[in-house]
Parts: sequence; structure tokens; C-alpha cells
Amino acid sequence: MDGGRLLLGQAAVIFDRLLDRIRGKAVTIPPLDGAFRPNAALEECEAVAAATAPDNLCSDGRCVFYSSENQLRRLEDGAVVSRHDAPVAAIAASPAGDLAVALDDGRLFIAERQIVMPDGFFCPTALAFGPNGSLFVAQGSRRHRPSDWVVDLLEKNAHGSLWRIAPVTGDVACIAQDLAFPGGLACDGDTVVATESWRHRLIRLRPHRTPEPVLALLPGYPGRLASAADGGFWLALFAPRNRLIEFVLADDAYRAAMMREVPREHWIAPALSSGESFLEPLQCGAVRTMGIHKPWSPTRSYGLVARLDAHFRPIESFHSRAGGRRHGVTSVVQTGTGALVTAKGGNAILQIRS
Repeated sequence: MDGGRLLLGQAAVIFDRLLDRIRGKAVTIPPLDGAFRPNAALEECEAVAAATAPDNLCSDGRCVFYSSENQLRRLEDGAVVSRHDAPVAAIAASPAGDLAVALDDGRLFIAERQIVMPDGFFCPTALAFGPNGSLFVAQGSRRHRPSDWVVDLLEKNAHGSLWRIAPVTGDVACIAQDLAFPGGLACDGDTVVATESWRHRLIRLRPHRTPEPVLALLPGYPGRLASAADGGFWLALFAPRNRLIEFVLADDAYRAAMMREVPREHWIAPALSSGESFLEPLQCGAVRTMGIHKPWSPTRSYGLVARLDAHFRPIESFHSRAGGRRHGVTSVVQTGTGALVTAKGGNAILQIRS
């Protein structure tokens, strides 16, 4: 009986795929519901600093650091800690207070000492120090720099990888490959949990093991992870998913023509901010009544950060909806009074009070 049911199930799947060519394939997006129920919490948060495209929050236990384009800054006094000749792509602070800085051109420094990475490494997207001092490094793509993430998404690549750098010798080892743009890392015991942005999920990574999904079917593109005070984690989702973008991803000919003929800022694709030009897509979907941009309108950009429990289950979220301005949340860091959030698309660092 079980074998017959299996054969019937397989036949049904094949039949559905044949019918999809005639009737079209349904595109579904996980709803903003439950722990992801929309609110205006990020719009109501205090802005503790204004900065140009702030990103990459981290703390060494004494000070909070963040990046702003080519600069690494200290939040407490706004001082410039270092300047670079390429945009800062990722930063992390070790328990000993050493800062690791990765640049958009692929260079990586630990305490200002450059680390030699293997040939073909040029897309660092996230850094995390392990409990023994090892540095874990996520490479988002083998084809594009971190700043070209939207190109990597529309090409539907899965060429990301995870690397480990030994604390004393500096030896570099590859832990995992063929990841769909890992954009965030967190150490959980003796394992590493990474976000897979293009597969909308979190995965647990172990050497020579198949990635183990720990949270899937997210309503947006997950970015960086950070530890929370209660033993859980903070998760930044830097852009929303929507049906129009999913349709474009499914149509290879249209997508190739769009990328070839349309300026990048006007692609039908996720964005860290929107509403600056009448040439942007989704203008008809961005419903306005009495001059007010309705928060439930379709949108290319959004502000969203989620708090997860120790088992990576969502328990709370903070939003800046379609009509808000605090979009493009790229990083979070725990503080003594709550959490700090970078709204890269909104040029602000926000404080979530606990």
C-alpha cells in the first residue's frame, strides 16, 4: 500500500509539472504573520546616530563599531578608527579586542595584519570569531563583489562558501561550498550557523557534512546574525520578497534582457531603499491615498529585524513598512539596554530598547 501511494504521489508531481506549462505556476511568498506580524516598531525607535549607509555593527565589549562606506567608525564618539581604499564589507571583534575588517575587493585584515586568502576569494560578506579564537569568513559569491549582491541574486548563483582561519598559524580551510550567498554568521557551540540569503533560510554548517536547515521559508532575504542577551539571536533581513520579483527570477529570458538593457537601479529586484525616482518599478503598486504611501503596498525595500530564541525560532520582529524610511536593515548588535540596528537604506543607526 505504501509503495502504491508513493507511485501515485510521484505521478501527481509529474502531472502537476506538465500542467504548469499550460496554466502557469503559482508563486507563493511566506506571509508576514505570527512572529513576523507587521508593525511600525523601527519607525518609532530612537535614532542614536545619522550616518551614510551605516553597516556592520559589532562590539568588543567596551565600544561599538560600525562601517560607513570606506570608513570604520566608533559609535560612542563618532571617531574614525580607520580609512580604507575600498568599501568595508564586513567587520568582527574578537574576545581579545582585535578587529577583523574585510573590504569589498576581497582583502581581509586582523588587527591590521593582512591575511592571505586563496585565489578566487573576493566576496567577503560576514565575519565571526569562534570561541577558540578562530575567525570564520563567509564568501557570498565566486563571481561578484559584496556590493554587487543584486547581480548575484538575479543570476541565481549558489557559489558561496565558508572558511576558517586558525588563530595562531593563520592557516585557511574551507568548511562548506555551494552556498546561496551566505550573508551572516553566528557561532552556536562548536558549530556555525549561516544565513543563505538567496534560499531564504538559516543553516547549520559542520566540516564535511551536508548543511542542516534550522529556519526556512523566511519572508525576506536574511543578512547578518548576532547573539542576543537571552541566549537567542538577532537576525537582520535586508530586503523583502514579493511575487513580482519571484516571477522575474522564474523568467530567464526576461531577466537576461532586463539586466542587459535597463540601468541597475531600475531593475525589478530587491533594494535597500526605494521611492527616490519615478522610474523605479512597482510605482503603480505603491498605493497612495490623500498623499499617504500605504504601509501594505508592494515594495522593493523594507525594514525588518527579528529576534530568535536559542533554537532559532522567531519570537518577535520589528518593522519599517512600505511607507517608512528606515529600510535596508543589514546588521544588529546586542547592547546592555537592548539592540542597535543599522538601517543602511535609511542612513540611520537605531536603538531597540529591551
